[in-house]
Amino acid sequence: MTPDNAPSPAPFGAFAPNAAQAAIIRLAQRSGLKRGAFRPWMSRLVDLLRGGPVDVQYQGASFRFYHQGSATERGALFNPDYNLDELDFLRQHTKAGGSFVDVGANVGTFALVMARHVGPTGKVVAIEPHPLTFGRLSFNHAASKAAQVRLVQAAAGDSDGELMIEGGDSNLGATHVVTGTAGSDAIRVPSLRLTRILDEAEVTQVDSLKIDVEGFEDRVLIGFFRDAPQSLWPRAVVIEHLSQNEWQQDCIADMVARGFQITRKTRSNTFLSR
Repeated sequence: MTPDNAPSPAPFGAFAPNAAQAAIIRLAQRSGLKRGAFRPWMSRLVDLLRGGPVDVQYQGASFRFYHQGSATERGALFNPDYNLDELDFLRQHTKAGGSFVDVGANVGTFALVMARHVGPTGKVVAIEPHPLTFGRLSFNHAASKAAQVRLVQAAAGDSDGELMIEGGDSNLGATHVVTGTAGSDAIRVPSLRLTRILDEAEVTQVDSLKIDVEGFEDRVLIGFFRDAPQSLWPRAVVIEHLSQNEWQQDCIADMVARGFQITRKTRSNTFLSR
């Protein structure tokens, strides 16, 4: 059996839900229970029926979800509306053939869905530093046949160099940059300025950008908007604000000062456009 903490080389579909798992997943998706302890409980039940990941479609892209150790993967598996407000906002501001940038791409639940929206002539840049998560992103990228997506295994930062990252307790999606004393599970990863990443990806115009880097958003965005030409500024941004108490500077206020408007806020994210 494939362990839950390592990507499997088996082709997509090898872990399609069995009949009992599929019934549980459908029940979860049709229920009104979206948060709290519900999804971890359903995840444990699905895992009891057959341990390991499951291969499913989410928002039209193909994913192998290791749901037991990732809140993001549980959310996308059990909630058909997971991040739907954010995705609809990004799609609204991104034209077919356009460009989308995903800073903190995780396993691709934004990047690979947006790839379908921009189409084969568009561009998506998916930035993810954690080696294990990047491996899952790479698998989902190949399974989704999203050739327009460029994968970048690095942390976006305020300078080129290296950073230390560490995972969240029992939630790989909560991986964050270490700004204090590193724990025993910390990993050293490359760090690149967003302007450099876009230059190397030959992206000269950005329709929309999503950023979720667990409290490091200000270090990525303040320098980007300071140094990048306005022609490279995205027209729409979705930024996770749950960890804004860890920001050294208020990057949302910085964007507003540069002409962005806050159009909406959800429990987790702020939507901005210009």
